[in-house]
Amino acid sequence: MEKSVLLDKIKGGWAGQTIGVTFGWPSEFKYLGTYIQDYETIPWHADYVNEAMTTFPGLYDDVYVDLTFVEVFEKFGMDAPLDEFGKAFAGKAYELWHANQAGRYNLQQGVPAIEAGHWLNNPHADDIDFQIEADFAGLMSPGMADVATDITDKVGRIINSGDGLYGGVYVANLYALAFIHDNIFFIITEALRAIPMESKFHHCISDVIRWHKAYPDDWKQTWFEVQKKWAEDVGCPHGVFHPLNIDAKLNAAYVVAGLLYGNGDFTRTLEIATRLGQDSDCNPATAAGILGVLKGYRHIPEYWLKPLQQAEHRNFAYTDLSLDQVYRLSYQHALANIQYHGGDTVGTAVRIPISEARTVAFEENFAGHYPREYISLKKTFSDEIAFDIEGIGFVIRGYVQKKVTDAEEHVVRAALYIDGEEVEQANFPSDPMKSRTELFWRYQLPKKGHRIEIKILSPHPQYELYAVDCLIYDNLK
Repeated sequence: MEKSVLLDKIKGGWAGQTIGVTFGWPSEFKYLGTYIQDYETIPWHADYVNEAMTTFPGLYDDVYVDLTFVEVFEKFGMDAPLDEFGKAFAGKAYELWHANQAGRYNLQQGVPAIEAGHWLNNPHADDIDFQIEADFAGLMSPGMADVATDITDKVGRIINSGDGLYGGVYVANLYALAFIHDNIFFIITEALRAIPMESKFHHCISDVIRWHKAYPDDWKQTWFEVQKKWAEDVGCPHGVFHPLNIDAKLNAAYVVAGLLYGNGDFTRTLEIATRLGQDSDCNPATAAGILGVLKGYRHIPEYWLKPLQQAEHRNFAYTDLSLDQVYRLSYQHALANIQYHGGDTVGTAVRIPISEARTVAFEENFAGHYPREYISLKKTFSDEIAFDIEGIGFVIRGYVQKKVTDAEEHVVRAALYIDGEEVEQANFPSDPMKSRTELFWRYQLPKKGHRIEIKILSPHPQYELYAVDCLIYDNLK
């Protein structure tokens, strides 16, 4: 591949991702269990990217977290150890949610990087987070699907596991393959080889491929089929018994549907991936990033590219990197990665050691756990709280709060007791960048009645914990 072509494709990937997340800005998680109707116009104008970067910097979480990992490769090279990714991620003071925030908290509290995203430590382990941040791995692994898999199977574990991890592995493979193939259907099916066939993620994406064949001109029918079979969230405490669905496989289904029904057309791909709803900024970002690699930067329509070009000089929030800088840096990492894996980067062209997708190991989050009910708690306490449940697992939603706005900084420490036995102690910082996503959780308990207690170990007159509710799991649907 000519180096000029390689650079153009890398630029197309980053540009497509940024365009997609900006386009989905107004609709993110506003269309829950429904899609955006045809008569509703999604805004886009000549200065839209600048407007979004100024108005809502946190919109670009799927870019600035990406760039955290890019920075680690820049500092430590192609064999950067997992712990360095964990340290970098833990030290960033940017806005995060769901699996990202749970993983960062774990790292900040000393949980090993390899365990920070495991479902027993992270109730959001099946959420979309690493799926929207794995672009970097594919962009630095052109044509090297196996390499993209290795990177994501390592780095993603600080954030997700199981299907949540598979989302990142799959996306990285889509990007890697888009460098050397121009058939969308082939890329989608080939990348799926990286995902274990017995996983729900594999089954979900396979269904989308099948439904596209059955309804080739009707993306809405495929949307309905996805809803009927795959819209039940099991893990995320905010998505269970709620139309919100931030599950990786469901949103990956929307990415794949956008790519299949878009059929290589940049505008149609963006429109469909956005109109499918739920995480409707990240999904078009992923779809447009992959298509941007396939087509290259210079083939992105001017309608989309011009507003982006007006903001390419601006640093993303929480970084010292602009798109102009990211293009060059990502290109250098691709060259280094090609060379590291036995390719040739001498001269005006590169010889890429092309590799096929490799299937990662099978793992399943929340196996045998089925949400049964929420128990409302709605209790503020400065000492302790106790209640009874019956089931095999639970998640207690809640948070630490200040009694007065200007209270001095204090970390509340509390202990969880199950059936009279202390099973965990945890810190509850008031700083939102260091917060714990839920109060406590536990899975894989014996099926019986359990006495749950939380006792505050470091009381402070200006702080208290608030318990919202308790999600209870059973072993039967």
